[in-house]
Amino acid sequence: MPTSRATIADVAREAGVSKATVSRFLNHRDKLLTKDIATRVEVAIAALSYIPSPMAQSLKRGRSRLIGLVVADVTNPFSVAVLRGAEKACQEAGYLLMMFNLGNDSCRESEAIETLTAYQVEGFILNTLGGDAKAVTEAARHGKPVVLVDRRHHGMQADFVSLDNVGAVRMGVSHLLGAGYQELLFVSEQIKGVSSREEREAAFRAFIGNTAPDSSGLQGRTFEHAADDPQALDDALRSLRERAGNRLPAVLSSNAVVTLRVVAAMARLGWMLGTDVGLIGFDDTEWSPYIGPGLSSIAQPTDDLGRIAAGCLIERLKGLQLPPRQIFLSGQLVPRGSSVHTVI
Repeated sequence: MPTSRATIADVAREAGVSKATVSRFLNHRDKLLTKDIATRVEVAIAALSYIPSPMAQSLKRGRSRLIGLVVADVTNPFSVAVLRGAEKACQEAGYLLMMFNLGNDSCRESEAIETLTAYQVEGFILNTLGGDAKAVTEAARHGKPVVLVDRRHHGMQADFVSLDNVGAVRMGVSHLLGAGYQELLFVSEQIKGVSSREEREAAFRAFIGNTAPDSSGLQGRTFEHAADDPQALDDALRSLRERAGNRLPAVLSSNAVVTLRVVAAMARLGWMLGTDVGLIGFDDTEWSPYIGPGLSSIAQPTDDLGRIAAGCLIERLKGLQLPPRQIFLSGQLVPRGSSVHTVI
């Protein structure tokens, strides 16, 4: 039994042939070999448990069949769900997905592109913060096709696949207004520089501004929350209830990460979802139905976002020449108990 991974040279030595002969056999060109030599190579491969390197074989053919995916934060359920959709589309087309997690560090975007390029990826799917100007230069330097998901990268001309953020915010706020909530708080991570957060916050302010004059009494503010300051979120929720007075207060959270922070703050304050403060958040996770009375959500078509992004990239790899495309998908409202006011 071999004590280390066998190489093509080991197989050639075992079979008593050249490495070129083994390569012909591995690339299904055994018709160029005599039956005796092909059998000897086959027996040697089995005896040494030799496994050829898919990357090495691909590179010999001039293609790696690898696609690089860069995500801002792999702990965000949205990123994982998009990854699954992209991975399925890549597998169906005969590609493998290689992921680089930024850990919410925008300074690593150009590093991610450099690293994945070293692995000979053929193109990139980027779900980044968009804050590293060098990343645009780095991507352009390598001349590989790029598709952006959810977040724009200023200065980068590329296909863009995203949720219709404006329509999704209108859907969520309209739902809260219809449920009787009139004092709203949009809670987000740092907004500036992240296009999806900017679009959602702008849509929230626009909806409030356009609706307030109709005497509905709708009011709204924005609160940016840092993960390391739970006290600030507690204080923001207290202020929300104070401003509401006799009206019903509610929160619109910008993603699943923020939703969990709001739920934790509610628990610290001893408040009940839907009763003391209403809540609806972006991203419908697997755990959304099981927290409190159930978390109302704006579900993103994450599987489709990943699948379409991968499809756009693969089309580019096959030679499609078109101006950059923008594809927007609709969200879906999933109402549950957290946005239904209950009097106790």
